[in-house]
Amino acid sequence: MRCLREILEEKEAKILSPYAALSAKSKGRIHPEPECPLRTAFQRDRDRIIHSKAFRRLKHKTQVFLSPTGDHYRTRLTHTLEVSQIARTIARCLALNEDLTEAIALGHDLGHTPFGHAGEEALNEIVPGGFAHNEQSLRIVDKIEYGGKGLNLTYEVRDGILKHSKGRGEIIPTSEENKAITLEGQVVRIADIIAYISHDVEDAIRAGIIKENDIPIFCQKILGNTHAKRINTMVSSLVTETLKKENQLTLSEDVLEAMSILRDFLFERVYLNPKVRKDFEKAKRVIKDLYFKFLEDKKLFIEIAKINNFFEKKERIVCDFIAGMTDRYALNLYKQLFLPKPWMIF
Repeated sequence: MRCLREILEEKEAKILSPYAALSAKSKGRIHPEPECPLRTAFQRDRDRIIHSKAFRRLKHKTQVFLSPTGDHYRTRLTHTLEVSQIARTIARCLALNEDLTEAIALGHDLGHTPFGHAGEEALNEIVPGGFAHNEQSLRIVDKIEYGGKGLNLTYEVRDGILKHSKGRGEIIPTSEENKAITLEGQVVRIADIIAYISHDVEDAIRAGIIKENDIPIFCQKILGNTHAKRINTMVSSLVTETLKKENQLTLSEDVLEAMSILRDFLFERVYLNPKVRKDFEKAKRVIKDLYFKFLEDKKLFIEIAKINNFFEKKERIVCDFIAGMTDRYALNLYKQLFLPKPWMIF
């Protein structure tokens, strides 16, 4: 008798696009293991990511604005959920594998540091070999989670997680080296951009960094002047244009240009804004001081991190510990280690 997983795999083969990644044809896991009778391989990966410690910590990690007091600013977790929703919508419209898309989207930022890109920049400057959050995300699912055993995810999910990052590079990469091997992974990369260039505008307006009418006129005209309109325009363009070419993600020229202009605007007016950079530099100092403190005092590090087995170089182990911190944990630890405590008066 066929198990439910096999029925689901057959359903995928019948209804998904010929360009979709099928669970039954996955390249497999690093460590082979028995298949689940209920869930496909990509469903299992999604579930493992959601139940991981690293995923739970995202709720207390910065997206753009450090330690925001308002309840409506994005955190790294809410950003991840928005990326997942956008990516799944695109995947469904293109008849791609939604489970694979969702797994990649939910895991893409697991390696982000406390204080967002401030923490990433700080570690990249001081850790031997550098630091990139997409590489750290892969390291988390491969080596750090589950007591050092990793989550043992499928090759397709791991590849999508590693190749989601883009910085200020091409929105749709032309080099095959920078593309995920699946269309689902490529969808997540663009969904990430769609999410952040829209919601970071909204958060920046809420924070008083920019005003609505500061947004370039061309972007307002092409993408719309609200968060919902911007997302709808970008998603609709991606789906409509891609359906014309089937196996190549494509955006209309005007939407692609507007997205590029809006991203440049965010860098110039928000991410590099002196008001934002002021806290950015303070956050970098917290990360660097903690890193060097732990390197020079191994006993203290073992006591705080509860790590006894240095299976790699101390610099990498310390980096892993700091990268995994939430904003508030890093700040509390910094206060404990570097700030004077008030004297007790009797």
